[in-house]
Amino acid sequence: MTINVTRSSLPAFEEYCEEIKELWDSRWLTNNGVKHKAFSAMLKAYLDTPCLTLFANGHLALENILEAMKLPEGGEVITTPFTFASTTHAIVRSGLKPVFCDINDRDYTIDVTQLESLITPETAAILPVHVYGNLCDTDAIASIARRHGLKVIYDAAHAFGVRRGGVSAACFGDASMFSFHATKVFHTVEGGAVCYADSRLEQPLNDIKNFGIHGPEDVLYVGGNAKMNELQAAMGICNLRHIDDEIKKRGEADRRYRERLAGVRGIKLCEPQPGVQPNYAYFPVVFDGYRFARDEVAELLKKHDIAARKYFYPLTNSFACYSGTEGFEPNSTPVAADIAQKMLTLPLFADLSIQTVDRICDIILK
Repeated sequence: MTINVTRSSLPAFEEYCEEIKELWDSRWLTNNGVKHKAFSAMLKAYLDTPCLTLFANGHLALENILEAMKLPEGGEVITTPFTFASTTHAIVRSGLKPVFCDINDRDYTIDVTQLESLITPETAAILPVHVYGNLCDTDAIASIARRHGLKVIYDAAHAFGVRRGGVSAACFGDASMFSFHATKVFHTVEGGAVCYADSRLEQPLNDIKNFGIHGPEDVLYVGGNAKMNELQAAMGICNLRHIDDEIKKRGEADRRYRERLAGVRGIKLCEPQPGVQPNYAYFPVVFDGYRFARDEVAELLKKHDIAARKYFYPLTNSFACYSGTEGFEPNSTPVAADIAQKMLTLPLFADLSIQTVDRICDIILK
C-alpha cells in the first residue's frame, strides 16, 4: 500500500454518526444551522480569536477577505511565490496585482529584509504565508505595515494550532485565513475560516459568502456562495475534540525523523522556531549536496511506494497560466527558486508509525 505524504485524520465512525444524527431529524443541512454555530464557537475558543467566519474552503475564505477589505482595484499585494496556487490565484481573481518577495533560507517564509523595498504608492496590502507550520516574522511585518498604512492578511493554511509566545497564529495581522482541507493538520473534509479582530468585517464577510442576502426579501450585496454546510461543521466538531492528541502523534514522528536525518551531510532540516508551539504540519527536507538530488530521492522513495512531495514546486510566479504576465518571473526570487528545486516533504501524519519513519529514512540513507 502506498504511503502518502499525508493522511486524513478521522474521528471514530460512530462518533461522527452520533454528531450528525440530529440532522436527519431537522433536515437543516446548510445556512448557519446548529452544527455551524456550535463549531464556530468551539473554534473561536480554541484559536483565541475575537471574530471568526467559516467558509466552504480556504480558497474562498481568502478571496472573500480580500474583497471584504475593500482594497483598491488593481492595487498591489506583496506576497511570496513559495506557496500553494491558491494564494496567488486569490489575489489575481480579486482584481489585484501580486508583487513577489523572496523567502529566507531558514524557515522559508517571506524575507522581511526585502519587504519594504517592494512597497510603492500602489501597494494595498501584504499577504505573507506561514509555511509548513513555520510562522512569519510577524513583529517585523506589523512594524512595516504600520509605517506604510497597509493591511496584513496572513495565509495561515499551514498554521492551525501554532502559537508564538502563547499567542495564536489566528491573532496576527488584520486577518488570517485557515484551510480545513482534508490534507491539513485539522480538517472538515473541505472548509476554511477567516479570523480577525475588527468586528465590522463580520457583516461584509457574511454578505459575500451568501449572495448578499440579508433577509427573505432583502439582497443588499452582490455576493457569491461560500457557505460551510452542516456535515462539514460536524466533522470539524469531532476532529477538534482530538486535535491536541493528533498534533502530539505528529510530533513523535517528527522527532524520529530528526533523530535519523539530523547532521547528515547534504540534508538540511528546518530548525524549530524559538518560542513557537508547532503543529508538525509537514516535514520539509532540503537536499543540497547530498549524494542524491531531490528528484532522485523522490523517485527512489516512489519505487518503494512512498509518495513524498515536491512542495512547493513549481513556484507560483512560474505557472504556465501567468506566462508573459508582468511581474511573474522566478528569477526575481532566487532563494525561493533554489529551494523549490531542492525541497521534498516527507510523509507525516498522526498515524505514521515510528517503524515506517525508520523505513523511509533507511531508504534515503542506505
